Amino acid sequence: MSDINAQLRVLKRGTQEILLESELSERLTAGKRLRIKAGFDPTAPDLHLGHTVLINKMRQFQDLGHEVAFLIGDFTGMIGDPSGKNSTRPPLTRDEVIENARSYEQQIFKILDPQKTLVMFNSSWMNEMTAADMIRLAALHTVARMLERDDFHQRYTRGQPIAIHEFLYPLVQGYDSVAMRADVELGGTDQKFNMLVARELQKHHDQPPQVVMTLPILEGTDGVNKMSKSLGNYIGINEPPAEQFGKLMSVSDEVMWRYLELLSFEDPKTIEQWRREVSRGLNPRDVKVRLAKEIVGRFHGAAAADKAHEEFIARFQRGQIPEEMPAIRLIADGGGLPIPRILKEAGLAASTSEAMRLVKQGGVRVDGERVENPKLEIAAGQTYIFQVGKRKFARVTVAKAS
Repeated sequence: MSDINAQLRVLKRGTQEILLESELSERLTAGKRLRIKAGFDPTAPDLHLGHTVLINKMRQFQDLGHEVAFLIGDFTGMIGDPSGKNSTRPPLTRDEVIENARSYEQQIFKILDPQKTLVMFNSSWMNEMTAADMIRLAALHTVARMLERDDFHQRYTRGQPIAIHEFLYPLVQGYDSVAMRADVELGGTDQKFNMLVARELQKHHDQPPQVVMTLPILEGTDGVNKMSKSLGNYIGINEPPAEQFGKLMSVSDEVMWRYLELLSFEDPKTIEQWRREVSRGLNPRDVKVRLAKEIVGRFHGAAAADKAHEEFIARFQRGQIPEEMPAIRLIADGGGLPIPRILKEAGLAASTSEAMRLVKQGGVRVDGERVENPKLEIAAGQTYIFQVGKRKFARVTVAKAS
């Protein structure tokens, strides 16, 4: 397999669409160091995991040797992004934009390499644009084309107002690509129209049109709506480890797989193996713990992730976990061990039949969560706190057979 194919495989993971993939392949083949653009309007001071879907992709480009330009839309933030909105969005004040932008700069380097990142502000060129320049920019697009955009079209057909300045937003975002001479722009699926406008504007300015890469929009912890601080369904990258861990453990099993697809750095083959193990009886909670520890470890370190795991277990016990408890090490021949066997070998039940009865009676907890299915398997490669009744505890490490 060629190096270009290997790069494309990495870059395509988790993307929704690439326009045009052939152009991206040609530019990678040419060996050109590409400028990768992603713009963020500083509408809120905190970045959350939904933002990192995009920022992680930027880091992948960095790791492949390309130049990343993190654009803070301090000028467009004062217009208000109408993408996906059914009403005019209130613009931010200049002071709000500056404060939020400062916070963004501090957070992005939790993921991006600061030595390989350009942080740019679109006010740098937009504030230099005259009224005549703006009119010439507006002349490059028609009202009919603007109304092809879904949110504008829906608002127009419903008789909802569309302010003139909202039509300027896609043009200004598109002009950013001209000013930055972007080779590739990354954005959520709701930004596709704006990024395609940029391609047209670049052609008007005799630049090669940028490749457009859209990424899925991550659902929040409710599993329904886009992750958003205003909806309270977000997980902030600056949140304390215990809070991040708890929120990740609270998502549904279905959303867990979505988060693994879009947020995890695990090999897709490994994630697929986990799916098979769950289908054969592995408790999805075990996979969720892996996800939570990976994400918390990414932003706070492995030690903080382990501590958050312990705190999570303790928080869901009626009392605190005792400091002293038996430490048991068991070997799994396959991917895990059935719970009844663990209870028996750990001395928490006299037999597997008693262990199954205890589970059915609701008397068994693993990492603070009540176990209801006696056929569940516990994954190898981790340590768990088993509790039977109120007083019997054991710290069980399920190791893989060497």
